Amino acid sequence: MTKNPDINRLSSDDSKKRFIEESNRCVSCGLCLPHCPTYRLLQSEADSPRGRIAMINGVVTNRIPLNEKFIQHLDRCLTCRACESVCPNNVAYGRLVDEARSIIRASAAASRKSGQYPGKHQSRLFPALLTNWITQPARLERLRGLLYLLQKSGTIRLFRKFNVWKSSLAGKILMQLPPVVFPYAAPQKNRHFSPTWQSFYPATGKEKSKVGLFLGCIARLSDAETLNAAIFVLTRLGYSVCIPTEQTCCGALYQHAGEPEKAKQLMQRNMRAFSGLGVQAIITTASGCSVQLKEFSTDCITTDAYSAGPGMIQVIDISKFLMGMADWDTIMIKPLAKTIAVHDPCSLRHVLHDQIHPYRLLAHIPDAQVVLLADNDQCCGAAGTYFIEQPALADKLLDGKIKALDQSGAQLLVTSNVGCSMHIASRLRAMDSGIEVLHPVTLLARQMGMQ
Repeated sequence: MTKNPDINRLSSDDSKKRFIEESNRCVSCGLCLPHCPTYRLLQSEADSPRGRIAMINGVVTNRIPLNEKFIQHLDRCLTCRACESVCPNNVAYGRLVDEARSIIRASAAASRKSGQYPGKHQSRLFPALLTNWITQPARLERLRGLLYLLQKSGTIRLFRKFNVWKSSLAGKILMQLPPVVFPYAAPQKNRHFSPTWQSFYPATGKEKSKVGLFLGCIARLSDAETLNAAIFVLTRLGYSVCIPTEQTCCGALYQHAGEPEKAKQLMQRNMRAFSGLGVQAIITTASGCSVQLKEFSTDCITTDAYSAGPGMIQVIDISKFLMGMADWDTIMIKPLAKTIAVHDPCSLRHVLHDQIHPYRLLAHIPDAQVVLLADNDQCCGAAGTYFIEQPALADKLLDGKIKALDQSGAQLLVTSNVGCSMHIASRLRAMDSGIEVLHPVTLLARQMGMQ
C-alpha cells in the first residue's frame, strides 16, 4: 500500500492519535448532508462533510493515498461549518479540514522538490499578496489613495466594462472593491476624514469604558465605511475607541490555507498590539475575523478571549456588543421606511451563533421592515478566497442568494462579514441593481446622523 509520508505534519504520535479520534467521532449519520452547500450542488458523497471526514481519516491512517482527487474534494469545501451546527456528536469538522490542508501543503512542498506534486499548482501571486500586502497594514493604507484615484477617474469602471483582468487574481479583487472610503477623524480635528486611522477616538460626553477596534486587512480598504460607522456609534454611546497601529490580519487566510504557524504568528502580533491598552473588549465588524480571533490562541487551543496582561479581553462582534451595552432609550434614531433583508454570514451563524443580534439591532430603527433571506443557513460562496479558487461553485451559490434577495423585495441588504458583502455587492453592481449592501452598524450610524 502507498504510504503518505507527509502525515508527519501532525508533528507527534499524540496529535495524530487525537486527529484520528476526532475523525472517528463522525458516525456517518448523514444529518449534515442537506446543510452542506457543496453536497446540495454536486450530490456527491465525496463532497459532503461525512465523505470528506472519511477520506481524511483514510489518508491519515494510510488506507488511501493523498492524491489529486483527494485534494480536489478538500479544495471544494467552503469551511462554512454548517455541518457543525447540526452534528449530534459535535465533530470539530473545521479543525479537521484545516489540519488536512496542512498535510496537503506539506505534501505539496515535498513533492514539488521531486516534480511530482499531485494537486493543483497554485499561482505564486497569491502567497506573495498575502506576505507583502495582506499582512502589512501600512502598505495597504498607502494603496487607499491610488485606488481612490483609479475609481474616481473611471478606470476601474472601464476595467469592469471590458472585462480587463477578469480571470486574474488582481482583477477579481479589483472588481469586488466597493467605492474607497477614507478613515474617520474625530470631530475636534475639524475634518471628517483622515489619511490614516487615529490611535484613539474619545467618547462623546462621559466615558463609560474603552474598547479596542480590530481593523482587519482588506477591510481597511474595502469596508472602511463600516469601520467609520463603528467608531461613530461607539463614541456616541460613550465608549472611547483604541486602534493600535501594530495590529494586523487575523490570520484566517493562512489558517484555512494550511499554514497554521503563520496564522499563529499574526495572532501573536495582534495579542501584543491590544495588550496593555486597558480596553473592556476587542470589537470586530467582520464575523470571519471574529471567529479566528476567538478560536485560535498562540497554541491553537480554543479560547473566547485574549491573554492580555492581567486579565482577559473579550473578542465580540459589534452587533452583539451594542445590544448588550447600549442604552437605547437615550439614542435618537431617524425612521427609515424601507425593507431591509438580512444575510447571515456562515461565520456568524454556524460558529459564533450570534446571528440574532443584527436583527435586534435593526429593530431599533423606526419604520424599518426587516426580513431574512430564504436559505439563510447556506453559504453565499465568498468563503475567504473561495470565490477566487472555485469561481464556478461560488457563482452557483451566489445565484441562490441573488434569487432570494430578489424575492424578498428589499431595497437594502445588510450582512456582518466583509467577504460576503464584497461578493454579493459585486454581482449586484454587475446587474446594475439598485440594492445597496452594507453592514448593520453602518445603517444604524446613518440613522444616528453619520454623514
